Amino acid sequence: MTVAAKTKRNIFLVWLLLVPAGLWFTYQTYPPHISGKWLDIAAFLILTSVVAFMPMVINNTPIFLIQWVSLATFLSFGIFVEMIFAQAAVIVLLLRLRLQKEQLFRLPLNLIMFFLVSLVSGVVYYALGGQTGPTIINNLHSLALAAVYAVVNYFLNQVIISFYLYFIYKSKESYFGKDFIVETVTTFMTLPLGFVLYMFYNFQGLLALFIVAVPFASLSIIFKLYYSSQKINEYLQKAAEIGHQMAERLEVDGVIDLFMQKLSEMLPVDYAYIFDVISDDELQLVRRIQCGTGITTESAKIKKNQGISGFVWDKKKGYLYHSKKDWKPFTKGYLPSDAESVLAVPIVRNKKVIGVLMLASKQKRAYERSQLMIVDILCSYFAVAIDNAKHYEITKTQSERCALTKLYNYRYFEKLLTEEFDKLFQFQRKVLSLIILDIDHFKEVNDTYGHQSGNEILCELAARLSNLVGSRGTVARYGGEEFVVLLPEADKKEAYHLAEMIRQSIANWPFTLQQSLELTQQQVKITASIGVATAPEDAEDPLALVRHADRALYVGAKRAGRNRVAEYSSC
Repeated sequence: MTVAAKTKRNIFLVWLLLVPAGLWFTYQTYPPHISGKWLDIAAFLILTSVVAFMPMVINNTPIFLIQWVSLATFLSFGIFVEMIFAQAAVIVLLLRLRLQKEQLFRLPLNLIMFFLVSLVSGVVYYALGGQTGPTIINNLHSLALAAVYAVVNYFLNQVIISFYLYFIYKSKESYFGKDFIVETVTTFMTLPLGFVLYMFYNFQGLLALFIVAVPFASLSIIFKLYYSSQKINEYLQKAAEIGHQMAERLEVDGVIDLFMQKLSEMLPVDYAYIFDVISDDELQLVRRIQCGTGITTESAKIKKNQGISGFVWDKKKGYLYHSKKDWKPFTKGYLPSDAESVLAVPIVRNKKVIGVLMLASKQKRAYERSQLMIVDILCSYFAVAIDNAKHYEITKTQSERCALTKLYNYRYFEKLLTEEFDKLFQFQRKVLSLIILDIDHFKEVNDTYGHQSGNEILCELAARLSNLVGSRGTVARYGGEEFVVLLPEADKKEAYHLAEMIRQSIANWPFTLQQSLELTQQQVKITASIGVATAPEDAEDPLALVRHADRALYVGAKRAGRNRVAEYSSC
């Protein structure tokens, strides 16, 4: 949630106009009676600071359980002292949370809230007849007034928080969610501690602070451990789900995209980098993500044990840096200047590092040790998914491509032709043209120069066809010395024009043989005959289109003298 710069300035202005004057007004109206109690006040201030320094973080939201100490402080020393302590508690809490520069407005914002809560609940208490230092044992009236103070304090706090969320943070989420329920329950569970602390303090003095504070500290630690374990369980469940989703992806790019997307959703990621091991001592940057957007970058290379990624590769273990000063001496310069927290993990497959993942955030202390463990697990899933995707792509290529020319093979061409005719029948295509090409007298080339030289010609011809056709269509090796070009949305005139360009590029530029029978480099001139047919003008099904283009090739081009282009004609 972002807050406009003008709103932030107004918050600082409101604090400047309201809080200092309000504290002075409170001191004049309800002056504290603290003569001779300076040691007690110091002890309460220390307790307040300790409690503020130990918030429970639930769903990334700190739960601030300071109300019970505030209640005991208010009853013991009055509204002014409680107000000062509340202000101090806010400062301690926000220092503990390590606010970034753009979040500094939260300090005056929370100081305003706690000032208003302290002022209104204290004034209500005094207006109902309450006094500082009341006897609440066997005095139901005083106990009821103290309870009213606590309830007003809590609910006014929630009202102001909801106001902040809706009107300052512009949040659309429901306020009465899980966090609200947990905070309400824990607050009213700990409020009795405030009454106990106050009563013990009246009887035992400062010893009461230790008697009550130790159980609270234990409770805070228990809650923290519980929610930390719950958070880790949630991360593990998400990691398992992401692992299954990556396993379903069959392309390497698809696996990488899903991996980076899920990491960005699960963790505060402003920058992400994936390095691939390309040799025994060198990494190469293969993917960079900045603020959720993939960026085409230069192929930066990192030596082993250089920079953060090289260091992680060398040590074969993950590392976590909480701020720029921790990693700045080791970086190779590819991290942006506003990055703070860094999490780097090796990508390991079969006990061998095959890459390095590095995540960075603009916030300090954005990542926790448990998240390092989760990312390490995800990298294991990622390594397996990448390996499977690479094997699938290799197998797919081998099944679809000609091993010699690297063009698509007959099987792939047949499948594509059927798909294109389906689009034609569904009116997703208006026209579909096919070019079939056959090298003239290719047997003589093999007999004269050898089959290896014939293979060289086939490979060079495949390259010329691919360059000429480009993205306009699909080139495939049909078999032997025959090639086909499938041209979606190209009419017969356009197909004929392209076929003529192909014919001329073959006839006018010799082919270079590196491994001929003469053992010297030679230039060989060849020609090709080409047939063209178009659907639905010439054919109503895939087999008919191939048959008619083939007929144009042999009847219209080969029989007419070769080295020419012929269109199919039904006449």
